[in-house]
Amino acid sequence: MTERSQLGEHSGSGDELVRTLSALSNPHRLRILALLLQGRVHVSGLAREVGLSRPLVHMHLQRLEAAGLVTGQLELSEDGKALKFFEVNPFALHLTPETVAEAARTLSKEGPK
Repeated sequence: MTERSQLGEHSGSGDELVRTLSALSNPHRLRILALLLQGRVHVSGLAREVGLSRPLVHMHLQRLEAAGLVTGQLELSEDGKALKFFEVNPFALHLTPETVAEAARTLSKEGPK
């Protein structure tokens, strides 16, 4: 599991801040994060818990993973099926006007990828 520093205590880029805040700005993704705090969960289990389709949950997980908020790991089941389990990465955000201004100075012209 990768550990993320607290924003404002490291030199996180503006693009990283945009990516993180964008990932957290969706209520479905917040619910998914909350469920993942209980432990590792398979995509199908998450889909059942949040009441969304597997493809939609997977898309939300990809956004969270791209922002570094969750990690996915493929595992083989006993019958040979590939199952992807996700867990939350530790993170903390500390936003102040100063940290936002610092992040704004480092934004790339093309924006976060």
